Amino acid sequence: MEELRYTIYVNASPEEVWKVFVEPEGTRAVFFGSVLETDFKPGSSFRYVGPGNDGERTVHVYGEVLEFEPNVRMSYTEHPGPSYRDNHAELETRVTLVLEPVGSATKLTLVNDRWPDGHPSYDNTRESWPMILSSAKTFAETGKTMDFGWS
Repeated sequence: MEELRYTIYVNASPEEVWKVFVEPEGTRAVFFGSVLETDFKPGSSFRYVGPGNDGERTVHVYGEVLEFEPNVRMSYTEHPGPSYRDNHAELETRVTLVLEPVGSATKLTLVNDRWPDGHPSYDNTRESWPMILSSAKTFAETGKTMDFGWS
């Protein structure tokens, strides 16, 4: 399966964009009401937890922090939450987020790779990353998210 690669430009500093991906206010806004639970140390676990199939503390995705350089780079393995797939532990991919200053803006590159053959979430993920990144861009620039009609 091919890697998923997205590059966008955000009219905000890397620090402002970074907050969207790691601080509760930002993650709740762009990751469906979820917060990121981790200490950000390489080798540590992480999980996005929020409202969903299992109530208010549904684990949507989980994995292990691979790299973490504040305001610059974050990489982690990712599995779908247990309530989404019975074989969730086998369905590991890698997500890498890189922020680079470009004038007063930020170049954001997200790569989601290492897809195992036949991963059942590939097509859905390919469609949802552009929406998540667009909402993150809007949130960093305006403090609001886009309304895609998700509840």
